Amino acid sequence: MAAIQFTRNHTDHSTDKGFQFEFFCDRCGNGFMSEFRANATGIAVGALKAAGDIFGGLFSQASRGGYEIQRAILGPQHDKAFRDAIDEIKVHFRKCPKCSSWACTSTCWNERRGLCYDCAPNVETELAAAQAQATVEQMREKVQKVDLTKDIDIISEAAALCPACGARTQGAKFCPECGKPLRPKNECPRCGTKTDAGTKFCPECGNKMT
Repeated sequence: MAAIQFTRNHTDHSTDKGFQFEFFCDRCGNGFMSEFRANATGIAVGALKAAGDIFGGLFSQASRGGYEIQRAILGPQHDKAFRDAIDEIKVHFRKCPKCSSWACTSTCWNERRGLCYDCAPNVETELAAAQAQATVEQMREKVQKVDLTKDIDIISEAAALCPACGARTQGAKFCPECGKPLRPKNECPRCGTKTDAGTKFCPECGNKMT
């Protein structure tokens, strides 16, 4: 009998009621669920569980391991259900001859090249991505050359909060809440001499700065 494929990228959702499997694309991770297939033995196990709920004791102990017992006894039936599920789902996958990944045909398979998109990317998709990336890079380069601070006082000491009322300053010269000046005076209003922030008197003419 041929070896079973898809042994790595699948999840077994089978229960004591029947068999169902989910297979995943190695590239994008999308899952494809096989059709649920009931089995007659599952009905018997269900009856055993019901008896365990009613009578307890030995019935209960047997019912708790019902599916495990079923897997041990019905190994060939489980394998057949697995093979049938593979035959059902395989049409949605292709095995890449280069990287050996199972790729879904809906998203990750380059039909023209006969390879997955990791090994043979879609040219139009890559071109669109490259154009978008280049646009962003060129935009950043141009922005770097534009003086965006010409109208901003970057010399005077700035404050994030108004020292008088605690409101956010939002970069203004006067508090938008209480109207108090936010930038300390650094030029004498009488003689125009530049002074350090916090200077109380002009060092040139002695004029009071505050």
